[in-house]
Amino acid sequence: MFRILILSNQTEYAQNICNQLRQEGYSCDVAAVDESASNIVATNNPDLVIIVHQSAYSISELSYSIKEQLELSVLAIIDSDVLSRIKEHFNYVDDFIVKPFQFAEVLLRTNRLLLKLDQSKSKELLICGDLKIDLARCEVLVANRIVPLTFKEYELLKFLVNNKEKVFNRDLLLNKVWGYDYYGGDRTVDVHIRRLRSKLEDAEHSFIETVRNIGYRFRCDN
Repeated sequence: MFRILILSNQTEYAQNICNQLRQEGYSCDVAAVDESASNIVATNNPDLVIIVHQSAYSISELSYSIKEQLELSVLAIIDSDVLSRIKEHFNYVDDFIVKPFQFAEVLLRTNRLLLKLDQSKSKELLICGDLKIDLARCEVLVANRIVPLTFKEYELLKFLVNNKEKVFNRDLLLNKVWGYDYYGGDRTVDVHIRRLRSKLEDAEHSFIETVRNIGYRFRCDN
């Protein structure tokens, strides 16, 4: 479920929008615009921030602070008299809605920004059963549990997942992961495979298969 945070100096007005977003299945909260607004955003960890404010300057300051710290998508709901200052103050706003409006427009623009976010995140994830590799964070998770890996373990795993179901011999894995100028023996591969198995696999998860007399293959855990 996507999380939305509405920052506003019109809390009752914002709460009405929030309630309608909740009816559409979103998790939504409202917070007042004050000096702690940036901390509130960081604490709530939303996927999208909606700013409802009459001041173009305040919207600019808030959206800049949000983008600088967390790089979140920002949707602004503005009064019509602010339109003339869009170029000056809205450089860090991803989209905006002018009052008066219908809630359908809020929903449409919210869905658009979150779809864009979802597509962006999907490109940064490798998923194979319960195993996920977050390429942006260089994190590996199994059943939502973070698995600490060394750099070479991570690179080896990433290569195998990107080429799942294919069988690779040790020499090829050495060349692809360690490089052609690596002088270590193929036992290096065996050691790293063993370490990966000990960290990733358990009674419910089995990912790396040994193909006798050839090498290794990565299979998605079902």
